[in-house]
Amino acid sequence: MNLTDILRTAIFSLRGNWMRSALTSLGVIIGIAAVIVMVSVGQGTQAQIDRQMSGLGSQRLDISPGSGRGPGGGGARQSAASFFTLNEGDVEAIREEIPEVQYVAGVLRGSVQAVFAENNASTSWQGVQPDFFDINSWTIAEGQVFEAADYSGSAKKVILGDTVRRTLFGEDSGVGQTIRLGRVPFVVAATLRPKGPGSFGQDQDDVVMVPLATGRSRLMGMMGLPPGAVMQISLTVADVKDLGYAQGEVEALLRQRHRIKPGDEDDFSVRNISQIVAARNETTSLMSWLLGAVATISLIVGGIGIMNIMLVSVTERIREIGLRMAVGAGPSDVRRQFLAEAMLISLVGGAIGIAIGVVGALLVSRFGALPVALNWKVVALAAGFSVATGLFFGYYPARKASQLDPIEALRQQ
Repeated sequence: MNLTDILRTAIFSLRGNWMRSALTSLGVIIGIAAVIVMVSVGQGTQAQIDRQMSGLGSQRLDISPGSGRGPGGGGARQSAASFFTLNEGDVEAIREEIPEVQYVAGVLRGSVQAVFAENNASTSWQGVQPDFFDINSWTIAEGQVFEAADYSGSAKKVILGDTVRRTLFGEDSGVGQTIRLGRVPFVVAATLRPKGPGSFGQDQDDVVMVPLATGRSRLMGMMGLPPGAVMQISLTVADVKDLGYAQGEVEALLRQRHRIKPGDEDDFSVRNISQIVAARNETTSLMSWLLGAVATISLIVGGIGIMNIMLVSVTERIREIGLRMAVGAGPSDVRRQFLAEAMLISLVGGAIGIAIGVVGALLVSRFGALPVALNWKVVALAAGFSVATGLFFGYYPARKASQLDPIEALRQQ
């Protein structure tokens, strides 16, 4: 029998039991569709997290004051002076004494009501130093960034995040306009390009920025901070390979400046962003593999269904097999026929499963809350799985059929 005859015979046999063939292929359809949808969701989630975490910077350190027990944070109640242990002197020392550091900036922050005419926005403010914009990858949309005189002179200038700009000015930039932060008038010096949601879902664009000295003198209110205090120091290194070394140098420098004795607890904490990124990537990668494994199990179950039905088919058609062998068909012809039937079930189911999987992934992306990255390599892999499923699970029934004795097969009723 040539290939055309084998396919014609296989199609004829499957059409004779089309309902059973359709139900058998259902397992492959569900398995292939599940592989495509779940792996696409997993890869989409990974890509989204990569984008969000990249905004934090893999070459960055964040230094926070205190040992984790601030005012109102539990334990013994501390004064502001004992909690805000970092200051602008620490920033300058890091800049001057650790050459591996590329950018470093101190930050103050708080919440404020921004008002323009009848519009107002409850937002957060950050008092920043010049390197802050490079560290956090902020770029100016319109206007000019703060000048050196603005930082040294406590200028009442403000840079607006995109969310605040849209709330106060709609489609206008607002550059040059005067707004109020609390009760203090500020001139809008510039607006920032939007960043979108952060790694924890927060709106990064819901922020306004002022010079550090301005924030301390105009917006801190009755906080009573020590002179020159900052709430956080952020820095980046030029080469990611230097990050670990720079972290050790920063910790040693701050312990020296703060006169912390050996064995005593640090009055600051250092957070390595690259470690957070690596841990998050490892977790999401594991979740992607888990989703793929669950979907693959569905495909294996579908393959077992094909094997089961093909074994039943062999049992039902023993006399037919014996008759074919009696008129000249060899074991290889019988084996190829039953293997072709299993392959057809798997291929048809695979094609339908791919179509459903692609449409399902697009619908999840369009209407669902989960991010989806439809990778055509995954679709091609799913197609290969469908072929492999028919070949693997169809071989044993086909081999069993080819090993039947023609005489014994013809005796079956």
